[in-house]
Amino acid sequence: MARGKKAIPVQINDSDRPVLEAWVRRPTTARRLAQRGEIVLAAAAGKTNGEIAGRLRLTYQTVGKWRRRYHERGLDGLQDEPRPGPPRTVTEDKFDEIIAKTLETMPQNRTHWTTRAMAEATGVSRETVRRLWHLCNLKPHRQDTFKLSMDPYFVEKVKDIAGLYLSPPQNAIVLSVDEKSQVQALDRTQPLLPPAPGYVEQRTSDYARHGTTTLFAALNTLNGVVISRCHRHHRQQEFLQFLQQIERTLAAGPAQEVHLIMDNYGTHKTPKVTAWLAQRRWHLHFTPTSASWLNQVERFFAKITTERIRRGTFRSVQCLERAINDYIADHNQHPRAFAWTATAEEIFGKLGRLCQRITVSGHYHDFALIVVE
Repeated sequence: MARGKKAIPVQINDSDRPVLEAWVRRPTTARRLAQRGEIVLAAAAGKTNGEIAGRLRLTYQTVGKWRRRYHERGLDGLQDEPRPGPPRTVTEDKFDEIIAKTLETMPQNRTHWTTRAMAEATGVSRETVRRLWHLCNLKPHRQDTFKLSMDPYFVEKVKDIAGLYLSPPQNAIVLSVDEKSQVQALDRTQPLLPPAPGYVEQRTSDYARHGTTTLFAALNTLNGVVISRCHRHHRQQEFLQFLQQIERTLAAGPAQEVHLIMDNYGTHKTPKVTAWLAQRRWHLHFTPTSASWLNQVERFFAKITTERIRRGTFRSVQCLERAINDYIADHNQHPRAFAWTATAEEIFGKLGRLCQRITVSGHYHDFALIVVE
């Protein structure tokens, strides 16, 4: 459908609507049918082709095509038309069987499906399984991790910290504080092989350890500047010295309120540290337990690990600390704040959707109640 033409009105009869909704809702529906069902349901709800295309990440012409096909031929118009060439050897039912097995079952004596195992179980070729998984964006060979916070004050803490990131108080400094402990000074036993055309950089798999250090860092979430210090130990006295360094650094600038975002590590709450902080009237904001992703300085730790530490070669702890200090000094020459865009409501919505996917874990009930309430 050419842009600018008036969209064809779509009306869904009572018998078609349950079928379309089932296509969209059922996880074993072929991806193309589910997508076409979404287009028709959105069109019947009064959405324009442009709005539907933007939401589903499709082209304007694709949305217009399936809107027109349903208007002319109903549900039959949403099916694929016969294509030229030899007939297909794999039926729609076989496709549905493969998708259902992938999502709802496990192979015997194995932890996940492979293309070979699925091909043997369903009587098709490995290439057919591979193409279907690629079409439906299924990756059973991959696994990721997650952990839900069970902090009883999770909702309040997320709202507090997300609010600081999105709308910080006027004339205030918001510092994200944490420690990157046990940073190892590793030296490879043989020289690195530099990259060359057709070859990536290579290094030996073995290494020599020369000790560890702990990086204390405070990230200014407003401008990206990092206050840092390396210590060989990770105790309350080292953390207190770092807090004193933060105070000296801030004293050089204009007087402002200070908000510290920290996790619940033991050294952050010892009597000495608590008494020192109480005398300064700094505002403390603790992240929920098992929610380090809420602390922005963790993103800086990931950055320095990727860009300087992981592939570095260090023959001593002093060499490692010098590399860290040089990296941070260079970073502070042209600092850039990390862009935080997630509101508390968006975070709760994402975690709520994650909870709905958990069918066995005992975390589901308790955390779902926290998010909903």
